[in-house]
Amino acid sequence: QVQLVESGGGLVQAGGSLRLSCAASGRIFSINPMGWYRQAPGKQRELVADITSDNRIRYADSVKGRFTISRDNAKNTVYLLMNSLKPEDTAIYYCNAYQRWTSYWGQGTQVTVSS
Repeated sequence: QVQLVESGGGLVQAGGSLRLSCAASGRIFSINPMGWYRQAPGKQRELVADITSDNRIRYADSVKGRFTISRDNAKNTVYLLMNSLKPEDTAIYYCNAYQRWTSYWGQGTQVTVSS
């Protein structure tokens, strides 16, 4: 089992920044990829960004150029730096880790961007 603990959400004004962190613990062998999804009210959960252990990265088109994902393999931690936040970025952000054909989820952290 892998446990994921997220931190860093909150309330920010449009144009502001936040950094999310997600630390994995438990029976860790090789997590690939590790990343972030989000779910806004009334919408499906969507990929925001993910990263492999050798730094292959995917971003949703809506966040390219504004968000940066990074990963510290030694700490089993993934980060999401969110700049130029927009009200439409408001959602619950979930950390995700994929290991041995199993997808693990964090509890979610709320990000609210006011206009």
